[in-house]
Amino acid sequence: MAEAANAKFWDKVADRYAARPIKDPAAFDAMLADVAGRLRPTDRVLEIGCGTGSAAIRLAPHAAEWIATDFSAEMLRIARAKPAPANLRFVLADAATAFDGGPFDAICAFQVLHLVPDMPGTLAQIHAHLKPGGLLISKTWCFAEMGFKLRALFFVLRSIGLFPRAQTLTRSALRQAIGDAGFEIADERVFGTNPHGPYIVARKPG
Repeated sequence: MAEAANAKFWDKVADRYAARPIKDPAAFDAMLADVAGRLRPTDRVLEIGCGTGSAAIRLAPHAAEWIATDFSAEMLRIARAKPAPANLRFVLADAATAFDGGPFDAICAFQVLHLVPDMPGTLAQIHAHLKPGGLLISKTWCFAEMGFKLRALFFVLRSIGLFPRAQTLTRSALRQAIGDAGFEIADERVFGTNPHGPYIVARKPG
């Protein structure tokens, strides 16, 4: 039920989301450069929650295969209309089917872990569908560490349907959840000036 409601929200806002400029292009470019540097030309990569495909289109040339999934048909409609590398596939998939075709060398989750209804379950699925030594590469909003006024604004926007349902995470809780899923955190940093969206690279032991 929660996933269906979230998909409905993203279908509704897809065009507005796609028209919105990236707030910090330099930070976005720096993050993508770091991701690209961690990939090998032979890697099979899964991206969950790919949205309108901006990251997938930029990163797919650095891997052998890139499968970008999302549960919003409208988001994928926009993504598929963009010029894209031949090794990139956009796939409509929910949490039950997003991991079909694994195991993968890397799984990317950009701005998505705070949006899933069951984060521990999603992290367990990611872990299960990575090869030994495979990477989880993520960027996640930690709303619990934002100021009260900003959190109150998000609450109001959510109550009137203008903001999605989201987990209220701290960075320590996020790190703990990733560790509990069986990962070893290999790197953690912030790109740009907003400290509340940590970029975390975690490795499946093996």
